[in-house]
Order: sequence, then structure tokens, then C-alpha cells
Amino acid sequence: MFASIVSNAVIPYDTISMTTSSGLPEYGLMPMIGLIFLLSFRQILSVSKIWGKTLETSVNIGIYPLLYSLFATVVFKTLQLM
Repeated sequence: MFASIVSNAVIPYDTISMTTSSGLPEYGLMPMIGLIFLLSFRQILSVSKIWGKTLETSVNIGIYPLLYSLFATVVFKTLQLM
């Protein structure tokens, strides 16, 4: 009896629907802009005096995941068109 009174008072009767749409996120272009920036940054720094193995590794840490993301986006969009 007490549980039904509490549950009726706390839980509304409206149905809440949670759905996700398949596809790429709304801001899917932002990682591509970041990739272009990092690749440009890498080219500029590669001719400077401060370029070294440590800096190259640090820049690559950001570039490789974005390259994988670009590849996955291209594959997804290609499959979506079929």
C-alpha cells in the first residue's frame, strides 16, 4: 500500500522515449578540422629547430586517432550511399 502511494507520487504517468538515430554526430566535421590543423602544425614544426623525436611523437598522438576517425567516416558515408 505504502509503496504504491510513493510510486504514484514520484513516478509520472507520461512515457519517456529514449531513441538514438543512426549516423554521424552533428558536429562530425570538427575532428576533420582538427586533423587539418594538426597536419599543418606538424609540417610547420618539422622545419624548425625545436623538432625532435619527442615533439613528433606528441603530435602523432593527436593525428593517428583523427586519421582513424576520418577513415571510419569515409567508410560509413560510402556504405550509407549504397
